[in-house]
Amino acid sequence: MSEEVSASGLTPASTGTTLPATAAETSPDNPWPLQLLSQKLKAHIDRTPSAWVEGQVIELNRRGNTAYLTIRDVDAEVSLPASIWSNVLDRQAGTLQSGSRVVALLKPEFWLKTGRLSMQVKDIRPVGLGDLLARIERLRQALALEGLFADSRKKRLPLLPHRIGLITGRDSDAKKDVLRNAALRWPAVEFEIREVAVQGNTAVAQVTGALRELDARPDVDVIVIARGGGALEDLLPFSSEELIRAVSDALTPVVSAIGHEADRPILDDVADLRASTPTDAAKRIVPDVGEELARVRQARDQVRRSVTSLVDRETDRLFSLRSRPVLAAPEGMVMMRADDVERLRRRSLAAVQTAVVRASDQLLHLTAQVRALSPQQTLDRGYAVVQLTGDGLPAGSRGDVVRHPVQVPAGTGLSIRVAGGSFGAHSNGNSNSNSTLDDNVLGNNPTNGDSNERSKQGAAE
Repeated sequence: MSEEVSASGLTPASTGTTLPATAAETSPDNPWPLQLLSQKLKAHIDRTPSAWVEGQVIELNRRGNTAYLTIRDVDAEVSLPASIWSNVLDRQAGTLQSGSRVVALLKPEFWLKTGRLSMQVKDIRPVGLGDLLARIERLRQALALEGLFADSRKKRLPLLPHRIGLITGRDSDAKKDVLRNAALRWPAVEFEIREVAVQGNTAVAQVTGALRELDARPDVDVIVIARGGGALEDLLPFSSEELIRAVSDALTPVVSAIGHEADRPILDDVADLRASTPTDAAKRIVPDVGEELARVRQARDQVRRSVTSLVDRETDRLFSLRSRPVLAAPEGMVMMRADDVERLRRRSLAAVQTAVVRASDQLLHLTAQVRALSPQQTLDRGYAVVQLTGDGLPAGSRGDVVRHPVQVPAGTGLSIRVAGGSFGAHSNGNSNSNSTLDDNVLGNNPTNGDSNERSKQGAAE
């Protein structure tokens, strides 16, 4: 184990004991000498690099070649004493005084003899208005790239909020403006007020805490962050990244009412609604009761006019309908249809009768034609039909009508049909067309009586 050499030259061997190598190995029976702890602290602190920090000078005292100052964080209750050589302080272009916002290069130093830790300012630079504006603009652009200012993230304010959360300074004019103008526009409005620091190093923490508290309340419908005008340095808390992200994460709509019209902290960009002044915020979060009552009266008048117009129009329509003939004399429609039915009935009857007469005439005409073409009519005019009936004729010729004398050899039996009936006869074989019939033809045939009887029946038919 390597020996530790102290500033006084003490070593573990010179003390007669074996010292622990680390602080964790120390014990009541084997402690470190105080100077060894101080040496280790100094060695560790000396290895710490310098760091640029931002803060506000709240105290500055010059003592010879050294000046002592206290730097406080701009957004929190944290302060740190430091010392600076006068020649470093004199190099600044402007006069450094209490309240100045600065960036300083700090190097921690540990005084071995007294065990005191101090911060040595190696360099210091005041933060001017241009630097602050440039820093705010860089932060604004970075947050815009993240989409925190997008219109799609903006929440709509309720038409008539039940309860309004108000974050403002203690007994400030901004608070009075919001309460007075909101009550004038809507007397029944209710507020949940949180009075906080609106400038200084505690403003960001207090405003953010009040915002989260009001956002967690379900009865708060909208939150207003209001502050009157002031210098750029006074409005810096409302461009703090911590506050901006808290507003972006809030579920309740947030209205920004910071300063005057010309003031533009980053809070205006992330808020769901930007009001130019606290008075403007009061006018935009609640409706005007007079205007709303006027709208109600106007709506009632419009509804009344619409209903009256509708009733008048429908009354005219009913009168017009009642004055029509179909409603003035409803039986007229039935009578007119009855006349139509009677007229059609007569036309149908006449058409049927005409068709029957025409069909009867046509039937008589056809009957006359049929009778004119009937063989009976020919017989009635004195003609006769002669058919072969005798034996000795060729097969299939019996019953044939005689059309020539050669068909009838002598002795051939014949059947002669006349208008009055039929009778039989025999051919004498004479082919002369002027030949006469034998006795059978003259009626001497014993079968003549039967033929006459059949002739009578034929005539009767």
